[in-house]
Amino acid sequence: MHAPLPEPADLSRLSRNPDAGSTGARKAAPLIMIILALAMGGFAIGTAEFAVMSLLPYFAPALGITEATASHVISAYALGVVVGAPLLVIWGARQSRRKLLIWFMLAFAVFNGLSALSPNYPVMLLMRFLSGLPHGAYFGTAALVAASLAPPHKRAQAVARTMLGLTTATIIGVPLANVIGQSIGWRYGFGLVAAIALLTACMVWRYVPKDAPDVDAHPMREIRGLRNRHIWLTLSIGAIGFGGLFAVYTYVASTVIQVTGTGEGSVPLVLACLGLGMTAGTLGASWLADKIGMKAAQYMLIWSAISLFIYPFVTHHYAALCVVCFFVGNVGGLGTILQTRLMDVARDAQMVAAALNHSAFNLANALGPFLAGMALTLGWGFPATGFVGAGLALAGLGLWFVTMRAAAKEERDGDALSAADVHAPAAQG
Repeated sequence: MHAPLPEPADLSRLSRNPDAGSTGARKAAPLIMIILALAMGGFAIGTAEFAVMSLLPYFAPALGITEATASHVISAYALGVVVGAPLLVIWGARQSRRKLLIWFMLAFAVFNGLSALSPNYPVMLLMRFLSGLPHGAYFGTAALVAASLAPPHKRAQAVARTMLGLTTATIIGVPLANVIGQSIGWRYGFGLVAAIALLTACMVWRYVPKDAPDVDAHPMREIRGLRNRHIWLTLSIGAIGFGGLFAVYTYVASTVIQVTGTGEGSVPLVLACLGLGMTAGTLGASWLADKIGMKAAQYMLIWSAISLFIYPFVTHHYAALCVVCFFVGNVGGLGTILQTRLMDVARDAQMVAAALNHSAFNLANALGPFLAGMALTLGWGFPATGFVGAGLALAGLGLWFVTMRAAAKEERDGDALSAADVHAPAAQG
């Protein structure tokens, strides 16, 4: 018999002014500047993660590889996130979260700068893997910091504000990197990311309040917490369901150029529409998650499957493609819903579960392009990436039902156990 689901964890280790009462403590920064500093890291990461997809048509020929082979660079980054997220947060379990955020951004800046200097495909593959290592660890730590600054009924919205940096990157950073790639070279796109990451490290140092390391934290406590099956069920939804977005996003620049036929200059607007859709989805989903919890994920995945299924039918019509890409991007709000869910079920594995959420989404980042690439290899054409994406969204929806059924069963078992405890004395009498 399973134990009932846990109550939401106490995330109050870092308050609006954790230095209050300490000697020489500096005045706490305004909350808006703290959130802006955290979100700037998301802007750097989002630009790096998505810009490489839009730059794919440019660096593939420069490195002497096909676009299908170049997509492995995206998978290498995703693998770095999957590996780095749990390892780095376990390593940093007893570290100050503020210091961790600074170190993660400094590492991100270095490896993206080296990506810009990659002389060949093997080096680029390695640099993209190393660039991915701090990704999930940064987001997981930033999400816990943001949640600790908000009341319980607004945690999802607090997490969403930090995620807005990522979605804003898809509106501004990615199109800008694409324009830079077209005009002065793809290497400068990665250089842009390195500069933003350095700026983030400076902003976190300046505005995020100092916090005391958790002396009671222990890596093994985080690891033992991963025995909770609700963590893995929640992560599986993102790992599969979010892959639909990446199946389309990876090849959208090539689709616009080769299928829609409107030229390279029309690619940034399509990318911006995807970014606007992700931003709208993040804001809407966070509000909905604070109201109805995980039910919001069901609606998000249904909407994603419908939008992705429509995508192949509009790839020859530029205006319609822009509209549908906005709807495809709405699934970006799924991350906030699942991040909040993990805070409720992770118990002693708060740090590693928060980071693993981004590992799961980067498994989706690897799975989507891989399956879409298989469709291209079979000769199905760029529009078919939408059908691949719709299938992944539906698979994620199926996992949502499995997850919620398991939670409901555990709740019933817990109620039955409580009832048995109540009636036991009467039965014995």
